[in-house]
Amino acid sequence: MSPADHKHKQRGAADDLPPEIDLEDESAEEIAEPETTSAAPDVAFTAIDWTSHAGDADGMVGAEVIQTLVKRLPNAPGVYRMMNAAGDVLYVGKARSLKKRVTNYAQGRFHTSRIGRMVRETSTMEFVVTRTEIEALLLEANLIKRLRPRFNVLMRDDKSFPYILVTGDHVSPGIYKHRGARSRKGDYFGPFASAGAVGRTINSLQRAFLLRSCTNSFYENRTRPCLLYQIKRCAGPCTGEISHQDYAELVAEAKDFLSGRSQKVKTEISGAMQQASQDLDFERAAIYRDRLAALSHVQSHQGINPQTVEEADVFAIHQEGGQVCIQVFFFRTGQNWGNRAYFPKADPALEGSEVLGSFLAQFYDDKPTPRAVLLSHGVEEQELLAEALSTRARRKVSISVPQRGEKKDLTDNALQNAREALGRRLAETSTQARLLTGFAETFGMARPPVRIEVYDNSHIMGTNAVGAMVVAGPEGFVKNQYRKFNIRSTEITPGDDFGMMREVMERRFSRLLKEHGDAPQGGEAEGETEDDIEGNGGFPAWPDVILIDGGQGQMSAVRKILSDLGIEDRVVAIGIAKGQDRDAGRERFFVRGRDSFSLPVRDPVLYFVQRLRDEVHRFAIGSHRARRKKEMVKNPLDEISGIGPGRKRALLLHFGTAKAVSRAAVEDLVKVDGISEQVARLVYNHFHES
Repeated sequence: MSPADHKHKQRGAADDLPPEIDLEDESAEEIAEPETTSAAPDVAFTAIDWTSHAGDADGMVGAEVIQTLVKRLPNAPGVYRMMNAAGDVLYVGKARSLKKRVTNYAQGRFHTSRIGRMVRETSTMEFVVTRTEIEALLLEANLIKRLRPRFNVLMRDDKSFPYILVTGDHVSPGIYKHRGARSRKGDYFGPFASAGAVGRTINSLQRAFLLRSCTNSFYENRTRPCLLYQIKRCAGPCTGEISHQDYAELVAEAKDFLSGRSQKVKTEISGAMQQASQDLDFERAAIYRDRLAALSHVQSHQGINPQTVEEADVFAIHQEGGQVCIQVFFFRTGQNWGNRAYFPKADPALEGSEVLGSFLAQFYDDKPTPRAVLLSHGVEEQELLAEALSTRARRKVSISVPQRGEKKDLTDNALQNAREALGRRLAETSTQARLLTGFAETFGMARPPVRIEVYDNSHIMGTNAVGAMVVAGPEGFVKNQYRKFNIRSTEITPGDDFGMMREVMERRFSRLLKEHGDAPQGGEAEGETEDDIEGNGGFPAWPDVILIDGGQGQMSAVRKILSDLGIEDRVVAIGIAKGQDRDAGRERFFVRGRDSFSLPVRDPVLYFVQRLRDEVHRFAIGSHRARRKKEMVKNPLDEISGIGPGRKRALLLHFGTAKAVSRAAVEDLVKVDGISEQVARLVYNHFHES
């Protein structure tokens, strides 16, 4: 860390909502964000608008209101939503017959307490009729992902999968990591379980096939080979070091390898190596040898590679301790492209088959489906789900539970991984629960906190000031809740940490009050359950406690803002001041109503708080560096309206620097390609007020 970064005076928070914040952070860790779901399944419905008869049952709740609504329902397939008095969606379900399914709820006889609670909270229902039960299943999965109802099985991690893209829109195709829509022309290979797996594979493929990974603009402007050519990671097509025909052969070999024909490629390269050796061309033979080693490195990192499974996803589910783990392995073109563990939110009373079936429908709502799906356990309505996936994929998709052979070995391996992943998670959750209990006891809280927010801000002498907020909960850091924002006030004196803190607190909690209403008094009320306190996405919006990196002065500023907003008694605010000589372990804590105090050096709660503080420091410094970097590369031409990237590039290529552009006369500016007299006068006037 540079000396300047030690001066960042962390003291802040971050805004909670997108209009206020800048989420770009090149130097911070990647934050898991949910993948955007499609607005609706790729099928047609006989009815698009939701129909509701809540007006016929004003004042009724539970089975009574459902009995009123049943009377008008058709005996047809469709989807229903159950909502409480506040309009929150409690549950989304599908039915072969809406009338028969909803009638079961109206009878008031429930097999589980979960369904009983759900019905008792229902004050209205909405329905949509579909042509077939398949359409109902697809729509149900889409709505569950989008609305995240409290009583449904919910995917907690829906980040998109990365792919390898070999482009097809350039004379010299490149190889890149790709996420999101497949809008660019080319061949896509995957999915891979993580971005790291893609990066390692691309690095090895570059050594093996010497494909370029630079942008097209970088490629077009090269006059000599770049460093990747020098270290034998690229064949150098940009400067003619290799002919287009020979480069195309390398691209074809790479596609063959990624398409599962790896043995064919290795045999050809091995033959070429032997031929070069016989011709006494040992330098060329060494190149082929290195390419073979790179290919072996790729395959050695793919783990188990099946001989009889060309394209399949393998799912295994394990339940223990009230939690669920679903392990997913991806096999494409006979190669293993990694695995990922999911921990969906589900009622412990649900059977594994119910959880896995609902998970599968949501999982493939916006992802390509392989030809085969292998399961460790059978799921409810397995044939219907297979038919629905086939409808979406527009080709046959089979779902099976293997009983013997290599496919059974694959599901057993996935199940073993699911057991181990859930075991690790239970151990971590247990440790976190003990820490939160100790935290509550140390700081005099009635119950362990569910949401802890830690605030910090980073700047150098007041410049490029950035606020940051990190969030922790019962399962550790919740990175999709992290927020950061730029300090905007022009009235704050540069370096005024108290002023920055006031702006941070006002923006954060004013918006929180506006979007989520008043804070719950004293945290979780008596008699509430975990489900009752969960906000959107299965996590509370309001913090139980906020940690501020600062002493008594900072805490006074924070409490003033909380008092002005009327929430001083509803959020516990704790200040953390660095101890003598800024040594870790000598921190002083400031809590309202108590004298400042320190914790024993080896107290687990002290270590826990230090981890929270270190994480917000890391996030704040990364955010500040990203903003500082952006400011450093800012160009005066960016401020001119009507000057886009193309004209900016043309001006800089013609004049060399932005400073030279600012000194140019109109007559000189119009000589640049793409710059008309009107645009030239616009540029000239921007730099010459007179």
